[in-house]
Amino acid sequence: MATAPRPVCVSHQPGLAGKLSRDIAAALRGRSATTALSLRDHTTHTRCTLRANQGFDSASVVKVTVLATLLWDAQHHHRALTKREKTLATAMITKSDNASTSTLWKQLTPARVAAFLRTAGMADTVPGKDGYWGLTRITANDQERLLDLITHPNTVLSDASRGYLLSLMGKVVHAQRWGTPAGAPGDTRIHVKNGWLKRSTHGWRVHSVGAFTGGGHDYTLTVLTQDDRTMKAGVATIEAVARAVHKDLNPTARADRLYTPTDRPQEALPAVPEE
Repeated sequence: MATAPRPVCVSHQPGLAGKLSRDIAAALRGRSATTALSLRDHTTHTRCTLRANQGFDSASVVKVTVLATLLWDAQHHHRALTKREKTLATAMITKSDNASTSTLWKQLTPARVAAFLRTAGMADTVPGKDGYWGLTRITANDQERLLDLITHPNTVLSDASRGYLLSLMGKVVHAQRWGTPAGAPGDTRIHVKNGWLKRSTHGWRVHSVGAFTGGGHDYTLTVLTQDDRTMKAGVATIEAVARAVHKDLNPTARADRLYTPTDRPQEALPAVPEE
């Protein structure tokens, strides 16, 4: 079993940091996955991190970065997305369509993605080579940086671009709304993107990034895992962490209204090289 150190949490709300650290550690106890996480709650000014600068293969969570790059690039050229680009973007985010992602990745080029990453301050994210976007190297902290750019006004992404990204992440098909949304309170707007990938080393990578807004909520959560024996085990690890986080941030939420993900999570596999 992987022995995970306790997450490091800080908060302006008395007692919350310690509770989150203990409860996340308890959720990870006895699990085989190597897990990284980054949590930011703007309402209580809370941050939690665990292995947040460790690199992981992105699998399909990189699709949020692809769309952010497309929108950023369009902003620079003072244009709106074309009908074709909107169709590709919708399929890429809401259905995790790989062909659409490959088309947009080729259009943008890894160099343009890298330019966006520099502008966004995502210094530890490295685009996948030879068209293998699913092997982009990511960190939990960089994913949280991206989620923060999507959920709050900034000079990188316009309000229109942020709204478009959040809208599509809020329309992910039911079979792919697993992971970080597990246990979210009923009055929360859920925005999510997941990814999973099995390789010959480090077993399954299973990841989930989520933003939770509306109803007075304003927090984002990234959970990245590898060394999972199965995809199901990876999902279970992420959802155990997510339930602990949602419960601690929303202690008065009605138990009968907490979000329950699909029992059979599905997602298209990202493009990766043959092994």
